[in-house]
Amino acid sequence: MSNILQRYDWVMLIAAFLLMIFGLIMVYSASFPLGLDMADDAFYFVKRQMNWLVIGFFLFFILLHFPYRLYMKLIPFIVGLSVISLILVVLMGTSVNGSQRWLSLGPLTVQPSEFVKIAVILYLAYVYSKKHEYIDQFIKGVLPPLIIVVFIFTLIMLQPDLGTATTILLVGGTVVFLSGARWRHLITLGVLASLAVTWLAFQAPYRMQRLVAFRDPFEYEMQGSGHQLIQSYVAMAHGGVTGTGLGQSVQKMHFLPEPHTDFIFAVIAEELGIFGMLYILACFIVIAYRGFIAGMKCKRLFGKLLAFGIVFFLLFQAFFNLAAVSGLMPITGITLPFVSYGGSSLLVSMISLAILGNIAKEVKQQQLKNPATRKDQPINA
Repeated sequence: MSNILQRYDWVMLIAAFLLMIFGLIMVYSASFPLGLDMADDAFYFVKRQMNWLVIGFFLFFILLHFPYRLYMKLIPFIVGLSVISLILVVLMGTSVNGSQRWLSLGPLTVQPSEFVKIAVILYLAYVYSKKHEYIDQFIKGVLPPLIIVVFIFTLIMLQPDLGTATTILLVGGTVVFLSGARWRHLITLGVLASLAVTWLAFQAPYRMQRLVAFRDPFEYEMQGSGHQLIQSYVAMAHGGVTGTGLGQSVQKMHFLPEPHTDFIFAVIAEELGIFGMLYILACFIVIAYRGFIAGMKCKRLFGKLLAFGIVFFLLFQAFFNLAAVSGLMPITGITLPFVSYGGSSLLVSMISLAILGNIAKEVKQQQLKNPATRKDQPINA
């Protein structure tokens, strides 16, 4: 029994579970006024989130025991399904607030671009682990896999969703970097990606409004583009150091838009103060640290790239969300992993955690078989 318990990275898993439980509590706290207005039910959003959490736990426990190496055989199916789902979104997706990003599957509504993030990580980790011998060659090693990524990026931009598309580019670039590509190739790709994202940002008026509003939201409050960020500032200032108390947020009472999704961190800051913010950061730091350890100790290059890709994916998501809520960068519409309301986002976060947990599980099993490797394990083992 003790050996079974030792096979899992409980530190990482418990940190993520605590984050999810905390997120469920905060979804209720942030959404009950909106739930009462929309459905005359204060528990409307938290019940829906609970349903997704149950589905997520079911998938998590299955994938936690699914050997990550087997994903290599499923890559063509995963990539093909991702592309098909994105095409279906463009052709027959459900529109919300001017964006066509969702597919209705009976009573469920899913956002395929969320699942595509993990699909891109799996694909790039697989391809570059196979191309490692000639990763220093741009045409033969680096470029071919990125053609698929650019195609996926284009489909996501048709929704449109610049935040998700940019996240995919960043995660893809991270995997290319960790694969050992030459610096001049990385710089070239970085410049091209930056130019593309900047050009796209200037093509839509609402993106331009977000870009200028985050620099001085008070100047653009009357136009509406600065309103959400100003209300986030008010929430965080109102909370101060100790917070107003759980459930006592004022800004969620129809002052702060999307208080249970993109801007749930502002409600956390208002109700729980700096202690709530530090709790969120501490959990993400633990998950990232344990994920990095698993990646460094994994003996297979595919596992290394996959672990690091997932860790950076979660960190990028968290950073984009927290930076947008704090006014450090434009609002992107990216949710806070494990915490924000949203079924697709929660499922992808839990799937990512399961894959990362399986990689850590293999590392633990190797250490149990060879106790000599449990200490002073070299980084490139």
